[in-house]
Amino acid sequence: MDTSSLMEQILSSDNLNRAYLQVVRNKGAEGVDAMKYTELKEHLAKNSEIIKEQLRTRKYKPQPVRRVEIPKPDGGVRNLGVPTVADRFIQQAIAQVLTPIYEEQFHDHSYGFRPNRCAQQAILTALDMMNNGNDWIVDIDLEKFFDTVNHDKLMTIIGRTIKDGDVISIVRKYLVSGIMIDDEYEDSIVGTEMV
Repeated sequence: MDTSSLMEQILSSDNLNRAYLQVVRNKGAEGVDAMKYTELKEHLAKNSEIIKEQLRTRKYKPQPVRRVEIPKPDGGVRNLGVPTVADRFIQQAIAQVLTPIYEEQFHDHSYGFRPNRCAQQAILTALDMMNNGNDWIVDIDLEKFFDTVNHDKLMTIIGRTIKDGDVISIVRKYLVSGIMIDDEYEDSIVGTEMV
């Protein structure tokens, strides 16, 4: 598959409309700019052409994510980065184009964070494999994996498949857009805060 002109697919009207509908369907909290998802339509009506031009010319600058701590059942907390609604919209548009490309590369028995897959399907597959005589099942859960992703290594892996420099550029910008903890800005040196 030719991946040298993906930005135009990302910015197509159909893809952007689907991204908008998904962001509104997901609702979600406000990012650092305090814009609610209900305000996205008006924001895009005023700014969509500017945003598209900024993406095409690599001038778009994602906002830092707002850090939120989510309580875990064991008493700890899970850090979550909440992007602005506009950034969620762009990320969704990117994901809708990149996901089918990468889905073809993933192992058939991989279930985590994949569309139309869930833990219950993994369990059913494991049971089938056990019933077929397999003695070993591997279940891997890397603690805080997304918090420790090396940006350079990730971009190298993405660059093996994606040849559109505009897409590579915006993904890198999202990785390093920073984190706001209360009113303090913090660089995002490792990890992924994208939703």
